[in-house]
Parts: sequence; C-alpha cells; structure tokens
Amino acid sequence: MRLTLGPLQYFWPRERVFAFYRAAAAWPVDVFYLGETVCSKRRELRIRDWIALAEELAGSGREIVLSTLALLEAESELASLIRLVYDGRFRVEANDMSAVQLLRERGLPFIGGPTLNVYNHATLQLLREDGLQRLVLGVEQGRPLIEEFRASGAPLPELEITAWGRLPLAYSARCFTARALDLAKDDCGFRCLEYPDGLPLATRDGNPFLTINGIQVQSAGRCDLGPELEDLRRAGIDLLRLYPQAEGMADVVARFRDAIDSDIRPVRVGEENGYWSGTAGMQCVTST
Repeated sequence: MRLTLGPLQYFWPRERVFAFYRAAAAWPVDVFYLGETVCSKRRELRIRDWIALAEELAGSGREIVLSTLALLEAESELASLIRLVYDGRFRVEANDMSAVQLLRERGLPFIGGPTLNVYNHATLQLLREDGLQRLVLGVEQGRPLIEEFRASGAPLPELEITAWGRLPLAYSARCFTARALDLAKDDCGFRCLEYPDGLPLATRDGNPFLTINGIQVQSAGRCDLGPELEDLRRAGIDLLRLYPQAEGMADVVARFRDAIDSDIRPVRVGEENGYWSGTAGMQCVTST
C-alpha cells in the first residue's frame, strides 16, 4: 500500500508552497500530486511553476502527477489545461471530463480524480477504455461501491482513497469565501490567503458544520481512515491519499507510514470516517 500527497487544496503564498514541498521531499511519500484544483484565480504559482516543481521532486525518485481544475469556467482555464496536458512529461489527474477528452485525444494514460463522478462499473469501464489507469474514489464512495465494482467481474484499475484531510464535498461557480466576507467574486482581494486551512463555518447553535475554501466546500472535520487500514487492504485499496494541511503534515505522513509498515492499527486522530462504511460522512464509526 502506497502513500500519496494529494494536491494542495488551499491558497498559500508562493514561498510557503515551495517551503512545504521542499520539506515534503524528505517525507516517506510515494506519489506527489501537484497543481491547482480549486480556483484559477489562485496564481501564486503558474502552470510553468508547477511543472518546474514536478521536475524537482521527480529527482527524488517519487511518482509525480499533475492535477487539473475540478471546475472550468473560462477559455483561459481551458488554455491552461491544454498546456498542462500537452506537456506530456508527467501523468495527469483528470478532475473533469474536458481533461479526460484532451488526454484521450492524445492517447495518454491518466488518473481519474475524485470529482469525475464515477458511480458504477459501466462508467468505470468506459473510462478505462479512454486510458484511465488509476481511480481516486470520490469522497463519499467507500466499501459498498468497491464491492459493486468487483461484482461486475471486470478488471479494475488501481484504486486510491482519501485517508486523511478535510473532504472536498462540492464546487460552485460562486465563491463562498468572498460571499462570507461580503465581497464580489471578481473583486475578492484573494482573501483565501488569510485562511491556510479554510474558513470554518458553524451552525446557528455554534456547532462545526463545514469549511469554506473559495468555490469549494469541505467537511468541518478531518477524515481519518488510519484505523481502517486492514479493511482497506482487504477491499483492494492500493493507495492512500493524504491531503496537505498548514501544520503538522510531517507527523500525519509518519503516522500512516508507521501503520502501513508495522501493521499496527493507529489510534484515531481525525473526526470523521463515515463514508467508508456507507453512512453519513461526518460520523465516526468504530472499527472492529
């Protein structure tokens, strides 16, 4: 079972991003996903910067994947996607069907991101015919869907699941962070920079509810499938995705690596794991 560092979901200053990945190069991670997946206005790093960072990290011998936007809204965003796909030096995580189409046209194998909305084995097989080699399961997809895939009898690609981090639940053309701060989306002032782990959203009673991250809505708590490692192995999960966070990420990686190497179930640290068992995602289901 391999560890992957998912694409950075938050908007950090340029130097903070480079410092994070310089540190991450020394972590026991097998795969790095690089690129902007949330908002095209986040331009601290351009496509050329992500590719340069990919080349640097590739020198450490790890697999490097370039991730695409989950929601394209403008011709300029499509042009950036084309540049990323046409670079051709690294595999691409396709997070929407426009990326799948471009990759298919060039005959390039790809990784299906968690926002492709693959909900049945027929869709999965169509994408495999297009060149899909690995599927990152959607955040709400757990053991029941994998069982359906296997029941079809068709060969499966590599399967990756989000094992740590706040879950990306939804995307919208509206910028929720700008709205929360009473700003227009086109004049947001890049205020996401002020929230390196997203903007917490509570209910009227003051209970944690969601996390706002630009046009993305995330879970309030962090998913933690560490205690489910043996169950994940039995289900055929090949890779565990850990989403970057502002602080303590080295400890998160070390905790999962130690658990994989020792086969010792770690103590639960995160707050949520319900989706894996087919129940509400914000629940925490006790492992057996």
